Amino acid sequence: MKYHKIETIYERDNVTGRLIEGKYRSKEVEFLKDNIWEFTEKVDGTNIRVIWDGYRVSFGGRKENSSIPAHLLEKLNSLFGGEVKEQLFEQLFGEKEVVLFGEGYGPKIQACGSAYVDEVDFILFDVAINDKYLSRDNVNEIATYFNIQSVPVIFKGTLEDGIKYVKSNPTSVIAKDKTLHMEGLVARPAVELYNSNGERIIVKIKYRDFKEGV
Repeated sequence: MKYHKIETIYERDNVTGRLIEGKYRSKEVEFLKDNIWEFTEKVDGTNIRVIWDGYRVSFGGRKENSSIPAHLLEKLNSLFGGEVKEQLFEQLFGEKEVVLFGEGYGPKIQACGSAYVDEVDFILFDVAINDKYLSRDNVNEIATYFNIQSVPVIFKGTLEDGIKYVKSNPTSVIAKDKTLHMEGLVARPAVELYNSNGERIIVKIKYRDFKEGV
């Protein structure tokens, strides 16, 4: 199972590439914009999948042919590798197929990596069991079980609240360097929802998409 693409909240002008504020890419998102959404920090790293197939643990990037940096792979093995960790997976999930979706981040991963942490790490942002995504509470419980971090919920509010927050160019909540500006937010309805095609309703709001108009 690969992680789905998270669409930008608005459509882009096909000449300038700039967002057209108020013109939503999704009718479902526009319909739900005034409801309560949950906003988590978007971490600037590399997408990682920790895969439990019911018998063993393996690792993958966003795509099947994605390579994982050696120092990050070593960290993943320390967090999830070995017989004891496999027993923990089996104890919690049995033979269910599970994917832990997270971000590998830190030194030598993106230009800002060293501002987040001193040593490379993994932070959990989603979990799917048998292709179904879990609630935020369940994701946090699994993070606690494996003694790993999960992305923090910054606040809950409407999509306009989220856009205003990102436009203020806030600093990262998780970074050791308190001057590091947040890449943006990932927003999903407070209750997990899907559209008529069975796709998750989820959007990203990135500061760089708005900075020229701030």
